[in-house]
Order: sequence, then C-alpha cells, then structure tokens
Amino acid sequence: MSGLSVANLTAVLGPTNTGKTHLAVERMCGHQSGMIGFPLRLLAREVYDRVVAIKGAAQVALITGEEKILPATARYFLCTAESMPADREVAFVALDEGQVGADPERGHVFTDRMLHRRGYAETMILGSETLRPLLRRLLPECEIVTRPRFSTLSYAPPKKLSRLPKRTAIVAFTAAEVYALAEMLRRHKGGAAVVMGSLSPRTRNAQVAMYQSGEVDYLVATDAIGMGLNMDIAHVAFASLHKFDGRRHRRLTVPEMAQIAGRAGRHQRDGTFGVVQMGHDSAQTFEPEEIEAIEAHRFAPLTQLTWRNPRIEFNTLPRLIASLDEISPLRELVRADDAIDFAVLKKLSGEPWVMERAHGPGRLKRLWAACQLPDYRKTGAEQHARLVGRVFRHLSEGDGTLPPAWLASEVASLDNVAGDIATLSGRIAAARTWTYVAHRPGWLTDAAEWAERTRAVEDRLSDALHQRLTQRFVDRRTAVLLQGLKLKGEQRVAVADDGALAVEGEVIGHLDGFRFTPDPSARAGERKLLLAAAERHLPRELSRRAVRLADSPDAAFTLAFDGGMPPRILWNGAKIAKLRAGRDALHPRIDLDRALEAVPTPERARVVGRLAAWFEVARDAHLAALTRVVRLTPTVSPAARGLIVRLVETMGVIQREAVAAQVEALTRADRKLLLAAGVRLGVVHIYVADLLRPEPTRWRLALWSVAALADDLPPPPLAGRVTIDVAPNVPPAFYGVAGFWAVGAQAVRVDMVDRLARAMHGVREGRTPFVPDANWVASVGMSHDGFARLMRALGYRPRLVDGSAAFAWGGIKPDRAPKVSTVSPSNPFAALAEMKGR
Repeated sequence: MSGLSVANLTAVLGPTNTGKTHLAVERMCGHQSGMIGFPLRLLAREVYDRVVAIKGAAQVALITGEEKILPATARYFLCTAESMPADREVAFVALDEGQVGADPERGHVFTDRMLHRRGYAETMILGSETLRPLLRRLLPECEIVTRPRFSTLSYAPPKKLSRLPKRTAIVAFTAAEVYALAEMLRRHKGGAAVVMGSLSPRTRNAQVAMYQSGEVDYLVATDAIGMGLNMDIAHVAFASLHKFDGRRHRRLTVPEMAQIAGRAGRHQRDGTFGVVQMGHDSAQTFEPEEIEAIEAHRFAPLTQLTWRNPRIEFNTLPRLIASLDEISPLRELVRADDAIDFAVLKKLSGEPWVMERAHGPGRLKRLWAACQLPDYRKTGAEQHARLVGRVFRHLSEGDGTLPPAWLASEVASLDNVAGDIATLSGRIAAARTWTYVAHRPGWLTDAAEWAERTRAVEDRLSDALHQRLTQRFVDRRTAVLLQGLKLKGEQRVAVADDGALAVEGEVIGHLDGFRFTPDPSARAGERKLLLAAAERHLPRELSRRAVRLADSPDAAFTLAFDGGMPPRILWNGAKIAKLRAGRDALHPRIDLDRALEAVPTPERARVVGRLAAWFEVARDAHLAALTRVVRLTPTVSPAARGLIVRLVETMGVIQREAVAAQVEALTRADRKLLLAAGVRLGVVHIYVADLLRPEPTRWRLALWSVAALADDLPPPPLAGRVTIDVAPNVPPAFYGVAGFWAVGAQAVRVDMVDRLARAMHGVREGRTPFVPDANWVASVGMSHDGFARLMRALGYRPRLVDGSAAFAWGGIKPDRAPKVSTVSPSNPFAALAEMKGR
C-alpha cells in the first residue's frame, strides 16, 4: 500500500476522482475477509460485481435494504451503510463517503459506522477533506492520508443547451426540471439518459448503461450522481445552483457544488464544470470565490456530524423514545431530529393500540424495526406512519408475521406495466417497500419466495420505466445517426420489403427503386441528418441494386405512360428512367433518373445497357403488327409501298382521303397481301387492326408524345371504349394515333366508324332516306345529336320522314370532311422500316 500506513484506523481523504474507493477494494481483497459500506445501493452493486470478478461469487456477499446475496461461504461483504451487519467480525472494514455523516436524514448512520464499526486488522474511512478536523477531535488515533485528484477540474464559461459538448451531465434538482431538459436534448441532440434518486437501481443502471455505451452523449440528473457514480463525464453543467432541501429553497453549498462537479473527468482525463444558460437567465452563475474553491478543492471544514444514541433502550416505549432523543455530550455531534423513522415512531406512540401492544423488549424492537421501513414513496411522516402502523399491527398479532394474502394483494396491485413515467415511478417506489419488507428477518413465513416475487415485480416495472424514459427522452434514430457520424466503421443498414431503409434498426426513410425519401415524420431539423445518413450509407445499397437491376428478367420492367407525364421506365414499379426524343420516334433516348447519379459509373453503364436491350425487345413485341406490314414492302406494287410508308408515318392509322391515290392504284394482289397482314382498307380510314388494341395503342402514344415533344396529354383511352370526349388544347394527331376519329366534341374508334359506314351502305338504296337501326346508335355510344354529327361526317343528310328522323346519302364533301393531322414524309417514323428483316 504505497504511501499508506498499516495502522489499524486510517482515513483517506480527498476530492472526487482520487481513487479512494479503488484503494479500499484493493486493501479489502488483500485481507482474509472484509466489509465496505456505501452511501448508495447502486455503488454497492457496482463494487460487488468488481469483487466477484476477483474473488468469485461464492466468497462475496451483497447486502442492501432491498437486495441480499449471501453465500454461506462469503468472506467479503459489500453493503449500504445502513445494512452493514453488526454480527460479522471481519479483518477489514471501510466506510465510503464519510462526509455524509453531516446529512440531517441519514448522517447518524455514517457517524455510527465511523465511530464504532471496526475491522480487527484494518479500518478505513473514505471521504472529503472537510472531515479532517472532526476526525482529529473524535478519532485522535486515526491516521489521515490525503490523496490528490488524478485529473484537473476547471471552470468553463456558461453555454447554451444546444452548444454543450458531448459527454456532458446536466444537473437539475427537481423531476420537472430533469424531464424538461431531457426533452430539449431529445430535440437538439437526439436524446439523453436520465438519472434520479427516485428511480429504481435497475432503471438507473439501464439509463447509465445507455449513456456509457455512447448511445446518447448527454445525461440529465439530480444531485444523485454526486455520490460516487463512476461515469465517463467530461463536463458537468448546472441547470440551477439552488435547491429545496426539504425545509427551504437555498443555494448549494460549495462542498455540494464540488461533489457534483467532481463527476467530470475520469482518471487522467481532465474535466470541466459550469452552468447551462436557459433562455435569457444570466443569474445562474458561479461566484469567483466558489470557482476558486472548487478548482483548488478547498472547502470550509465540517463542524458537526449528525448523531443518534447507539445505546437504544427497549424496556418501555417512553424509554425507547427518550433514548433516541438523547443529546450527545460532544458538541461535534448533533442529534438527528429530522430522520423519518424517529418521526414515525413519535406519531405511532400516540396511538392507544400501539401503546397497548408495544410492551416488552421484543415488541418494542419490532416496532422500531417497522418504523425504519424506508419511505421510498416520499409521502412524508404522516402518511408513511399509516403504512408502518399496518405492518406493526400484523407483526404484533397472531404468529407475528405479515399475512400472505395481504402482501399478495399489495404486490398484485403493483404488477402492472401500463401507465406513464410518473405512474410507473410510483409503483416502483411501492414495490421497493415490499422488497425491503421481504428481506426483514422474521417478518414473513416464506421470505425467500416473497423476496423473489417482489424483486420480479420491481424488475418488470423498472424495465417498463426505462422503456418509457427512452421513448420520451431519446430520439434513438437521431442518436444512432449522430453516433454514426463519429464512427469510422460501417453501421448496419437494411432495406425492408416495403422499401423502408433502416440504419442500426432505425428507419430513416424509404427507398423506392433508387430514389430515397426521408421519413415524413422527421422534424425539420432532423431531415438534414437523415439526408446526410442516406448520403453516407446509400451508395453501397444503390450499387447492389444496380447489379440486381442489370440481372433482372424482362418482366421486371414496364413502360409507364398516363399522358400527364413523359413516358417512364419502371423497375419493379419504381421509376428508374424516362424517354427523351432521340433520332426518331422508334429510337428515343433513355435518360436515367437523377437518383441513380450516386451509382458508380460501371454499374450505371450496365443499367443503361440493360434498359436499352429491354426497350428494343418490348417495342418490337408491342408494335409487331406494324413490323408485319413493313415486311410486305419488297413484294407489293409501288402504290402499296407508298401506302405502307404513310401508315408507318401515322403509326398505323390514316384517313383514306389522304392516301386516295395510292388506294386506287392497289392491285388485287396488293389488297390480298395487305389484308393478310392486318391492314383494313376502311371506308374512311386505313388502319392496322391489331394496333388498336390497348397495349399497342399505349406504346404508340408514348413514342409519338416523345417524338412530337407533346406533354400534358390525356391518358390513353380506356380499354373497350368506343367513343371518348375530345379534350381542349390537345393536338389533333393525338386522337388519330390513338385510333379515333374526332367528330365535333367526341371521337369514335376508327374500326367502329368503318363498321357503321359499311352497315349503312348495305341498307341504303341510292339517295332514298332511311331510318338508322337503333342498334347503330347504341353501338357507338353517342347521343342522338352526336350520332347526327357523325352521320353528316360520313356523307348522310338528315331528313324527316313521317315525323321520324331519317338520313339520305349526299356524299362526303372533301372540304367539309374532318381532317386528321398527317405526318411529314420526313418524319422519323419512317425509320420503322429498319425493323424489316428482323
């Protein structure tokens, strides 16, 4: 033990981060047996785990008010100060944070352990330098050793919450302040862990673990972190320098400030402390003398410790109270008149039924043990006395144990993980009460079973509370992404079947093909972070997708065209490219979507090649009827070849009048070959019948719109429609390419026009008026006025015969016949001839 005497009683004093606790653990492990008392159950558990790693579980015990791990062969005991067993003789005894002896509520316990608890080989008191004068007077035989702080603690100027450095602990003194700060950190920094004295140890452990692992970089806590919690904290920011101590609202003392600020810095790493600016509040600042004292670790010494008479008398109830009420003969020791156990005893002592039952040492010891039941719910002496009274009533009647049915009812009412943070915190506090009860010797007939049951309930509630705190105060997605920006390695990225893109399990947006869309629920400030994360993680995923696209079958691709947008190529339903005007309508240019710009060049080239190959195959398949017509060119007359060229120019539909000369010159053989290839020489139109089907029509309109640079078009006609309305401001050629004849406000499909014209030609007799068959009107789906316009366009004039509407043949007048826009012979559609011979 370097620099430390082997005297029986030693005090190791110094500020935080001096390694005092580590020294005590080393000294204890060097003895055959030992015991250390801590101010917090959480600290006892932390050191218990360390000693188990050194000595093995069979030799180490953990004893607290709510937890007892006591192997039969245990030689080393880690306890809370209140639970240090008095009947165990061990070689080494240590008490951590001895300055807690000045606390009005718990101080008398620490004072008693400092004055009376000894190891037969070595005893060690750990604490602040403020203890030195009192130890000199109360324990003159004690050797005092001072240990310097490992690292420097220095003041940092006030900072706004949004500018606090990472690994910062923000300290507040009410639950409301803690929650408000954590909520703000969630919005600005992705979240914070929460540590308060009211949380169960399991919940606190889970929150601390979340901070220690780096899942969040900020911790919001009450002054509970001041008592030796060892965490990786670089900066401590005080949200307030005032607190309510149970009696009044006051400014923190300098030692209190130093105890909290001292959590900053670990081992050889320096730490800083300061205040956090909230709004325009500039009053929360450290005074220069406070800063100097904290940085130099110089504080006013303690002048008194809290004390309680260790010689408690259990002869009568008045003598019990009187012995607890005794005043120490030493001015350095002041009576602990604020302890709730004593306050509860005084209240119950006035109850007649208590006075009746509290007789004899055995009953009085039970009454006093019941009064020491901790007020975990923080209800105050008045209400807590009611619970203690019920406990004592059961302990003082029957077999002297608590009724299992009553305890089961109380525990069952708490076993409910529903509710908000406040509700769960209240249930945990109540559950801790029954966990404490389960560990009292002689209070229960099956204490081990009840200890397990109450602990299980507390654990379930604690896990639920940790989940609620994390849900409310940690935006895990933001925390994960912020953490990712710090990491050099890659994070886990996954894409679900529905396109949800997740980084380390947190969805940041959706991937539709190659296009990333941030999660719409993200706040405005978070969208930049999501986009930055996507920019970092997407290239690898997009590269993999590009390879899959290049290897996809033809069935994975479709041409999307609805008139309102340029034709687009879809891959498994996602837009990946669009068609632009190329050298001709049958050879448009394929432009990849901008979302593929992040794909590496080699993979992009493979995508372009794959789309070009698919387009050629799909185009030839859907326009095969036109290809068949082109292949007739070498075998027909010049007139037929001219007709074929015009048909190709107009995408397979042309008004007969426009090619009348070529039609008249057709030979019988020409007509037979054209008919076999699917060309119909209609009364009004020449058309390729198979091209009027829905899918070829959609492809013809898509390619025509690209070549003609036409946009904002109507969607292709629905399958099965015979008549459609003519939309304003639409190029007339649209309806011709769609296979319709525009007549006034409506357009009729050209094959139906031909069928109707042939039917009327078969029934009319010269120019004699006739009444059209009603089925004709129904077949074209037009109103009577619309049908009349169509009849006039076909060369028939309305007549009135015996009061009925009739029509008579008048012949089609070229100057009045509806015109269909034709395409110039130089139109690139002529390039369809290139398909010949394929």
